[in-house]
Amino acid sequence: MNANTQIMSSPAPGRVTSVDFFRGFTMFLLAGESTHLYAHLLNVDSGVVQFLANQFHHHEWHGLHFWDLIQPFFMFIVGVAIPFAVANRIKKGESNRTITLHAFKRAFLLLFFGWALYFIDAGKLVFRFQNVLAQLSVTYLVAFLIRNKSFKFQLIFTLIILLLIDLAYRFFPVEGFNHPWVNFENLGAWVNNKIEGVDKASTWATLNCVSTIAHTVWGVLCGKLLMSDKPAKIKIRTLLIAGVSSLIIGYSLDLLNITPIIKKIATVSFVFASGGWTILALAFCYWLIDVKKLFTKGSRFFIIVGMNSIFIYLFFEIGGASFISRIITPFSKLFFSWGGDTTVKIITSLGVWAALWYLCYWLYKNKMFIKI
Repeated sequence: MNANTQIMSSPAPGRVTSVDFFRGFTMFLLAGESTHLYAHLLNVDSGVVQFLANQFHHHEWHGLHFWDLIQPFFMFIVGVAIPFAVANRIKKGESNRTITLHAFKRAFLLLFFGWALYFIDAGKLVFRFQNVLAQLSVTYLVAFLIRNKSFKFQLIFTLIILLLIDLAYRFFPVEGFNHPWVNFENLGAWVNNKIEGVDKASTWATLNCVSTIAHTVWGVLCGKLLMSDKPAKIKIRTLLIAGVSSLIIGYSLDLLNITPIIKKIATVSFVFASGGWTILALAFCYWLIDVKKLFTKGSRFFIIVGMNSIFIYLFFEIGGASFISRIITPFSKLFFSWGGDTTVKIITSLGVWAALWYLCYWLYKNKMFIKI
């Protein structure tokens, strides 16, 4: 993160509003998780509320919940923003060498902050790639380096990566880790154990940073499409075809028992299925906000968060949300104890969520955008 705060008056002119909205909406939901609101909703005595709350938790293993799409959303939208960011820097007169050095610096900082979060949590140096920043350091850099390649090259590149990682899981020869789709008994688990020097590491695979390169590269392709001079109708149709095709591939691999959809090891079927939903979500946002102009004012609520997305993510991950919660909790208990413990916790979480948003708003209002 820059030691100097980058000052901007507003999002750069000519930007596609739905891209800023998509990033902000994703980060706003992540901020909501940091308040523990989704966990508290599981305790509400309502089948509907509990069903919805379950959708805001990762699937245990084989399957797909809404919350399993959040990391793909963020990694994808970073890719979408790459062509816009590069074009903006070129417009300012920056050389290709300067832009490339900035990309390497950004990838290094993403990795540094990703590892720092593990270091702070564990109290010791831990090398893992499971969190979004650490994985993004890899996928962002790869997507940036091949951004000028043809559509065909980038698509084939991602398909080859997905094929190789799928084959690697299937044919990994180490006994005890040669069951590709069994938790703690696959290639991803073996790599985790070796990196962390333990016998049983996280259920989340560090190797996911390889599979999910596809999400960020596909984002670049979609970003180029949105930047093009093609009519909006053509852009939306292309996104719909790509999204539906990806869904068909992902769910077919799962339903035909070829490769199960497993988020925690980012199987090929998961990458395609989540990628499909992500592309369709972008198509909907683009149609709603940029084409129909139906949510332009409301989108500002989320864009405010997206303008400082990395900052607010780091803030609540290092304990910012917990700190605010300690301040709000006594007041929640004072005024809402009549509703029971669950009510107090939900009110507290909503208060923390509002405070996190207001922090982003304060930065936005003061024209302060902290970037890396």
